[in-house]
Amino acid sequence: MDKTHKKVLPILLSTLAIVALVITPALAKDSLKKTPSHSSAKTAAETASHVPEQRDAPAAGHHDEKPGPAWMTLGGTVKKIEGNAYTVEDYEGNRVKLYVGQGTKQLKHKKVGDPVRAEITRGGFANSIQ
Repeated sequence: MDKTHKKVLPILLSTLAIVALVITPALAKDSLKKTPSHSSAKTAAETASHVPEQRDAPAAGHHDEKPGPAWMTLGGTVKKIEGNAYTVEDYEGNRVKLYVGQGTKQLKHKKVGDPVRAEITRGGFANSIQ
């Protein structure tokens, strides 16, 4: 009986090792298919590869004439004023034309050279200008 126990132990260990080798790849495939239930469970690669959607600037020649959903906040210096259109140079040197009207919230009227911070619509209308 002692010889039987000595033969069973290696066979049992071998069987256990084979089962573990067969099951491990199957479990790995299943774990790749599952999606995490929390956003904090995302891997660093998933987070780094996500790029927020960015919209294009409004088409030239078309602008909004009334307040609407804010598209972006623009900061810079007033370079030119023509009627209700302000040309603002942002801090990177880009020039943007924004339009003001009765719907624009202003603390005081701006003049050329004033620093501004404006919340504008996609069509270039300034919802507010400070």
